[in-house]
Amino acid sequence: MSRNTPDSSKKLLQYIREQITIDESPEEINSLSHHIIDHLFEIDKNDIILDRSLNLSSAEEKALEKFLNRINQNEPIQYIIGEADFYGKKFIVNPSVLIPRPETEELVHLIVQENKGKKIKFADIGTGTGCIPITLMKELSQAKAYAIDFDPRVIRTAKQNAQRHEVSIDFMLLDILREPMPSLSLDFIVSNPPYVTYADKTAMKANVINHEPATALYVKDEDPLLFYRRIAEQSIGSLKPGGKIYFEVNEKYAEDVKALLEVMDYVDGVVIKDINGKDRIVYATYSRDIFA
Repeated sequence: MSRNTPDSSKKLLQYIREQITIDESPEEINSLSHHIIDHLFEIDKNDIILDRSLNLSSAEEKALEKFLNRINQNEPIQYIIGEADFYGKKFIVNPSVLIPRPETEELVHLIVQENKGKKIKFADIGTGTGCIPITLMKELSQAKAYAIDFDPRVIRTAKQNAQRHEVSIDFMLLDILREPMPSLSLDFIVSNPPYVTYADKTAMKANVINHEPATALYVKDEDPLLFYRRIAEQSIGSLKPGGKIYFEVNEKYAEDVKALLEVMDYVDGVVIKDINGKDRIVYATYSRDIFA
């Protein structure tokens, strides 16, 4: 690189664009390039417009080349940087946790809108980064949260995020498929469980397949509703009568999840499309003894 070292912000941005060789759209390549130049050199879009002069050191050049090599191996930029954006906040991420998605922001936004001003107690099952309960705790001032996951590494990362965002959450190390949930008398339970079938894996990008945790992504083809069924069963002992259950779902199985809930003492099931028009959220109300 040193022979043709870019000496201005515009030239550096162009150099980065040209060095990214992964199979992505020009828009995504451009977005990645801006992330890299901002993260490594603190050069924002205004600096680029002004075409700020640069004099990169040998160490900076080596750091850039290392960064680009990792990008070109399809490693997600969020793992390289060590954090990801979610609902206007930055969360610590690493290969033990799934990178938060915009679809999950839509799930959180729905819950916020439905519970503004209420004094609530809730649990997030399969918490990952903790982005769901942490964001809800920031947005719902009178809330109490439990965050559940089966992996100690995940719980450790979620705790770091809770500390970063200064919220108090009760964390539970619990395998929802094998262990019972305690009776918590919750107002709602939320979960974004594994919902990608192995049959769907071929349509996914290499950065997801090769780098994000399989345990947070995949469910067996022969039982795509496994996590929804188990969580719904477990929730019966933890929800208050009239409490709700919120799921993020595989769009192919949204109606199946709704039907599953309807035969398990849940009523008023709703399927909501995400910003891309895909069936992405299912929620329902636990009905047993609701009028007792």
